[in-house]
Amino acid sequence: MKHPLIIGIAGGTGSGKTTVVNKIINSLPAGEVAVMPQDSYYKDSSHIPPEERSKINFDEPNAIEWSLLVEHLKQLKEGKTIQMPTYSYLTCTRQAETVEVKPADVVIVEGILVLTDPSIRNMLDIKVFVDADPDDRLIRVIARDCIERGRTPEIVINRYQDVLKPMHCQYIEPSKRYADLIVPQGGSNTVAINLLTDYIESRLHKGASVRGLSPAVL
Repeated sequence: MKHPLIIGIAGGTGSGKTTVVNKIINSLPAGEVAVMPQDSYYKDSSHIPPEERSKINFDEPNAIEWSLLVEHLKQLKEGKTIQMPTYSYLTCTRQAETVEVKPADVVIVEGILVLTDPSIRNMLDIKVFVDADPDDRLIRVIARDCIERGRTPEIVINRYQDVLKPMHCQYIEPSKRYADLIVPQGGSNTVAINLLTDYIESRLHKGASVRGLSPAVL
């Protein structure tokens, strides 16, 4: 049985990870890519009083149910379909609905903390870190959280100073050292993204291995 190519895409909040993922998906035939957002695997917080949920630190590894993510990755590698959980940022709880994810030639695990967990890293064929200027990331975070998550600019900026920035320095930035490929300038680096997608296509055709590849900046 042919195992899928498993790619981990990490980087700071607002770095452009989703843009990179979408460009990879668009470069390959329909149905060849399955995406597993790290955010879907946040631990359920329904047992915590609603007024306390806003204080949850989503930017530390302990917020993720890594064991479930690992199990789902194993099932996809075995050619099995999974029921991926869904998570609501509005209520900070795991939802009853799940998303069916079928086996695919390429499986992308995307999220800020993807490269921090050893069990996940060991399952990745290609480890990518999307890098971006902190000011650019902050601007994107403000725009996204105000529009998609109903937060005020003041709340977003305070959270950035109190949580996002220190967690980025403590967990996310250090995980860059595990990357095989580093994409500077975030999702706007079309040259790097094109090189990455070309490399993925060549791996699919040749089945070559990148384990042991020295980190490179594209």
